[in-house]
Amino acid sequence: MTQKVAEYEPRILIISTLTCAYPGADNAGQLHLDHNPHAYNLRVMAPVIFPEEFYVYCFEQGFDGIIVMACGEECPYPSAYKTLAKRLDKLYEIMKNGSFAQLSARVKDTYRTMGKRGISSDRLKLTAICTVCAQSYVREINEMTEKLKLLPPIKECLSDASQGDN
Repeated sequence: MTQKVAEYEPRILIISTLTCAYPGADNAGQLHLDHNPHAYNLRVMAPVIFPEEFYVYCFEQGFDGIIVMACGEECPYPSAYKTLAKRLDKLYEIMKNGSFAQLSARVKDTYRTMGKRGISSDRLKLTAICTVCAQSYVREINEMTEKLKLLPPIKECLSDASQGDN
């Protein structure tokens, strides 16, 4: 009797805005559209409230990928989307180049670990999802899932890197 090895299902955190992306998620559920069952939706007023350290913490907690689903330029909070985009651009830059100067010591260590293991900025995505965008909501999750399946699980990457430091 052969035992089938379970395929890796990436854990994805979806940060969705209350006014735009979350209704799109609700619409996808009502339509019974299939997506990765290991995608966890965190409903927030505006994702701009989270500093860069929050995303690092999510990776440390075992989320393989993060999708920030925001309202885009139609955000009801003035300049929130532009501020969020700038913040995530800074985070992408840190993930790609390892420029850690502006971060706390704990976060610097995590980023160094991520850099040593080649933890890709592909694990983080910003996208605009509207209230009726059920198909787009599901497509973003499925695309991220497929992209993450090509990468090792984040916990494996972080634990391998920390063992290499000893």
